[in-house]
Formats: sequence, structure tokens, C-alpha cells
Amino acid sequence: MSEPVALSTATLGGLPAGVAVPAYDRSGVTPGMVHFGVGGFFRAHQAMYLEQLMNQGRDLDWGIVGVGTMPGDARMRDAMKAQDCLYTLVVKHPDGSRDAQVIGSMIDYLFAPDDPQAVLDRLANPATRIVSLTVTEGGYHVNQVTGEFDPKGAALEADLAGGALPQSVFGFITEAARIRRDAGTDPFTVMSCDNLPGNGDVAKKMILAFARMKDAELADWMGAHIPFPNCMVDRITPVTQQPDIDDLAARFGITDAWPVVCEPYTQWVLEDHFAQGRPAYEQVGVQIVEDVVPYELMKLRLLNASHQALCYLGYLSGYRYAHEVCQDPLFVRFLLGYMETEGSPTLPPVPGVDLDAYRHQLVERFANPEVRDTLARLCAESSDRIPKWLVPVIVANLASGGPVERSALVVASWARYAEGTDEQGDPIEVVDRFKDKVMAAAAAQSGDDLAFIRDADFFGGLAQDERFTAAYRRFLADLHEKGARATLEGLEN
Repeated sequence: MSEPVALSTATLGGLPAGVAVPAYDRSGVTPGMVHFGVGGFFRAHQAMYLEQLMNQGRDLDWGIVGVGTMPGDARMRDAMKAQDCLYTLVVKHPDGSRDAQVIGSMIDYLFAPDDPQAVLDRLANPATRIVSLTVTEGGYHVNQVTGEFDPKGAALEADLAGGALPQSVFGFITEAARIRRDAGTDPFTVMSCDNLPGNGDVAKKMILAFARMKDAELADWMGAHIPFPNCMVDRITPVTQQPDIDDLAARFGITDAWPVVCEPYTQWVLEDHFAQGRPAYEQVGVQIVEDVVPYELMKLRLLNASHQALCYLGYLSGYRYAHEVCQDPLFVRFLLGYMETEGSPTLPPVPGVDLDAYRHQLVERFANPEVRDTLARLCAESSDRIPKWLVPVIVANLASGGPVERSALVVASWARYAEGTDEQGDPIEVVDRFKDKVMAAAAAQSGDDLAFIRDADFFGGLAQDERFTAAYRRFLADLHEKGARATLEGLEN
């Protein structure tokens, strides 16, 4: 086999026949969107949908300019600049087959620490009509206790102090809004694509709270003129590993510094609330709706909460990948039981969705052996996940008299995992922005079996609810005495 071809504009025409490449002339694409937080999910999802539209010869004025603000984003800058912002999207099918597509809808990448003025200029440009975000759940600076804006953080504090070019996402958006207002330029839309409830509402509340600390009049203008649509996004996109890069070179003959791998399934439900139009997303399968909440709750309480239901118990049982867990009938029964008896009853009607089919499809997606989604990834940042995805299910079922046993076991499994050692005594690397607090609470369980859930920031008043604590205590004891697998088996008896 010949040497792999290094991906770039110049080499597009020489890629192997099995690789899909842009069907449009990228030189004719002009920027219309700025995206903060260029990671795997954005490149497998939002940029992919725009690529489909561009391949139909439309929406070429919506090219994406990616922006990185964090020091670690320098790596993405280097990868994208070397490849003219092209990258390969590899879809992994359960039967082992692969589809490879080169995505060209992102036409530039700006690393804000290099040139913050360039980022501001792009945001202020009248051609920029959408500013989109995938900055992770923690990137919205929500105080976990109050639900209000938390201004702590070096970049935020520097931006609030003023007198210099912005450093933070919130700082860039707010300053660009001021420039556009003062120049009489029409406002852009801020479109959050992060995986959190009411993502548009959260983005609006937090960004306007930041803006109000700088300029109350500007904040009022932003609130009146900048739309923040909600959306629900879904595609399992594991972190790209070196074997993925090697497989792309061996299988498709492409050298790509940072390809993206994902499952075949993809979904995007989007509220149609934009200041200056949008790409024709409905032409490529995006569900454009008036109210995204039912779909959002379905995903958060079934897919996302089920990820938490499988990851800690699976890890403690010795598994390391999601597909291993979901090929185990014991775990499949547990997941379906959670979704059917605890998650689904808390949902409003979801128009056009067969929930039973959706639940079984989720298990099939999780069981895809080619995706190789690590349990470590699913276990990470639990303090941003469990309170948003699972605690609302528990609270709703406690209020309605519904069952909470499986949810209590999931919380207990997080508490056990956060102790930092597995059932063989090997260390667990707990990855969480509140790692010290979480692990200290887990360490205190030997003297107080409710220590972990006494943290009202994460669990509200669950530690005071006798029905929940009875189940939680029982499962935590079983996890310590019997182990995760035996605890699951006991649940069935």
C-alpha cells in the first residue's frame, strides 16, 4: 500500500476513492458563524450537519470560524492550521465497517490568546450571524447551590476588571455585542449546543449576568435583541485515540492529526429562534420545533442518566468500556429497568417518539463494540452530571410516590467509585472539577454512611428523605460488602 496522504486542501483530490470529500468549492465559502469550543462533539455533529448542506450547494455563506480560548486549545490550533481546517469524520458501525468523510465546513480557526483582537473583529463583523458554543457543562459558570452566575475564575475576573481585551467566552460575546450595538450592526444569535437542560436559557442567564456586572444598559440591550435558542444534541463521540489515527491511515490512507470518531446515530432538536436567519438545517434531518424541552428531558433522563447508571457499576465490576457493560444481560436488565420504571415516568409526552423503541435503541447504541467509549470518560465530571441528569428523576419520583431504588443504587455507585479504589484495590483516577470535595465526602463514609449525599450543592435535600436514604444506605453497604455485580444480582431477587 502506498504511503498515507497528509490531509490538506492541496491533497483532497488525491484521497482514496472510498473517502467522501467536500462536493463544493471551499474557496467560495464565506464565514457566517463563530464557534467557541472546537472539540470532538462539535466536529461530529454541528459541523457535520452544515457540511451536508454545503454538499447540496447551499448555505455556503455560513462557514464556521472556530475559536479556542483555553491554553489546551493550542493543540487544536496547530492541527487545524496544518490541515487548512479540514478533518476526517469516521463513523464506526457495529459490524466493524467504517465510513470516512472529510469535513470542510470549518474554514478558519482562531486561538484567542494569540490574537484576541482577531476574535473580536470576527464577532463584530456583520457577516457573523450565529455564535455557537460547546464549552462543556462547567463552561457556563453556574453556582451549583444557587443556580446563579458564579464569577470566579481567572479569565472571568480579568474580563470583569476591564481595561484589556477579553480572555473568556463570556467576555468576547459581551464586548462584541457592545461593539455591534454601538455600530448599529444587527445582533447575532447565541446558540448553545452543550449537553445541559435548557442550554439556551442557561447561556442567556449566565452571559447576561456577566454583562450586567460590566454594563447594565448593555445587558438590557442584549436581553432584548440577542436570541438564545434551546436545543437537544445527541451523538456518542468518544475521545480520539492514537489507534483511531493509525486505523485511518491504514484503512483509508489518510494522515490526519486529529480525526473524529463517532457512532452512526445522530439527533439534533432545535428551537427556531434566530435573529438573522440560520442554515436550512431541516433539509438534513434536524428537527426544528417550538419547544425542545420534552426531547431534552428524554435524552437527559434516559440516555445521559443511563450512562451514569452503567459507568460506575460497570467500572467497579471490572469493565472498562461501555459496550462491554451493555453486552452483559445483567446490566441490560438494570438499565432498561431504570429507564422504564424510574426515568420514563418523569417525562412529559414526547411528540413523535416511541419511548419503548428509544430505550432499546439506546442499549443497542451503547453496545456498539466499535465505538469503544470508555467508562472513564463517562465517569468523569460526575458532579456536573448526576445533579442535572439523575437527581431531578429522584426528586420527581419521591414527589409522586414512584420507585427510586435503581436511582439510589446509581448514586451509591458514584459514592463508592469516588473513594478512589476499585474492588481489586487498584487506584481509580477520579476526574472532576470538584475532585477534592467529592473524594473527601466519599472518604468520610466509613464514619457516616450518608456523608456523600449530605452535600446540598449536588443532592439538595435527599439526605433528609427517609425513603431515599433507606435504599441508598442498603446499596452502599452492599457495594462495600458484596461488590457491584452481586449488588445488581441482589436487586433482581
